[in-house]
Amino acid sequence: FIWDLLEHEWNEHFDQLCAFKAHHGHCNVSTLDAHTKSLGKWVSQQRGFYKRNTLSSNHIQQLNSVGFIWDLLEQAKRVIQEEYLEL
Repeated sequence: FIWDLLEHEWNEHFDQLCAFKAHHGHCNVSTLDAHTKSLGKWVSQQRGFYKRNTLSSNHIQQLNSVGFIWDLLEQAKRVIQEEYLEL
């Protein structure tokens, strides 16, 4: 019996994210790909919850443990800056 359905569903999505990362090497799941649309929406929701400070510290820890990127724009800026410095 599942006592906490929301936590169970969160854990199922997290497991899917871990499998995605194992296959693709990152946690940036597209919402445009039909195969990953549902997981991509969940990933996007987690970022939104985090920005609104409504994501539990346990969930934040779990996502951090797999290298979850909270702000894609900031990450892109860092990558561009690192590549520029290597020139």
